[in-house]
Amino acid sequence: MPQRDETVQSLVRGLAVIRSFDAAHRRQTITDVAARTGLTRAAARRFLLTLCEIGLARTDGKNYELTPAVLEIGQAYLAAASELEVVQDELRGLTLEFDESASAAMLDGADIIYVARSPARHRIMTIGLGLGTRLPAHATSMGQALLSMLSPRELEAYFSVARLERRTAHTLTTRAALKQRLEEVRARGYALVSEELELGLRSIAVPVPGRTTRTNIAINMSAQAGRVTAEEMVERFLPALRRAVRHIGLAADAR
Repeated sequence: MPQRDETVQSLVRGLAVIRSFDAAHRRQTITDVAARTGLTRAAARRFLLTLCEIGLARTDGKNYELTPAVLEIGQAYLAAASELEVVQDELRGLTLEFDESASAAMLDGADIIYVARSPARHRIMTIGLGLGTRLPAHATSMGQALLSMLSPRELEAYFSVARLERRTAHTLTTRAALKQRLEEVRARGYALVSEELELGLRSIAVPVPGRTTRTNIAINMSAQAGRVTAEEMVERFLPALRRAVRHIGLAADAR
C-alpha cells in the first residue's frame, strides 16, 4: 500500500468523479457530482470538462454522462482475468437451464461490483445491471456471501466504511443484524435474500473462493419473488449454483 504522500490526489479525485455515476445516477449536473464526491463545484466542473475532453464523458451543456469509452478502463482488468470466461460460461448455462438471471460479483469496499452476468429474457429489477454495476453489499445475496468469507479484521474494516442504508422495509440496517446473518450464511454456505435490495426481488448466492480475498467472487441467481419461493430457490437453484462452483474450481486447477 503506497504512503499518502506518494499518491496523486488529482487522480484519486478524478476516479471518484467517474465512480459517482452508476445505474441510479446515469446523468448528473455539476452540483450532483460535487455532492456525491465531496468536491467543490469548481473542482467537479474541471474534472467533468477534462473527462469530456478525453472522450470519457459528454454533456448537453447542463447534464453530464459517461461514454462507452469508460469500458476500456475496466477491459484491461477483465482481459487479464481469464478465469472470468469460465464463470461467464457457467452463468450462461444456469440461465439456459432455468430461464433466470445469473451473475457474478466481487467485493469492493462497501459495494459489490458485477464482473459477469447472464440476463434472463424477462427483466427482474427496475435498474439496469451490467458489468461494473455497483450495489450495496449488505442488501444483496452476493454481497452477503462475500462478506461471510471475510476474516474478523476484514469484516471490521468493512463496517468502518459501510453505511447500511435501508433499501426496503426488509433491509438489514444494523451491524448486529448483519453479523448474525453472516454467521448463518457462513454456516450453511449460501446467502438467500428476499426483497432486501428491491421489493419483488429474491436471489440466492454462493461464494467462489479465490487464491486471496481479493480474488473471491460470488455467483447468484435472481428471480421475481412472486414467481419463485425461497424454498424453490434452495431446492432448485442452490444445487445448480454449487455445481457451477465445482466446475469453476476444476477449471482453475487445470490452468
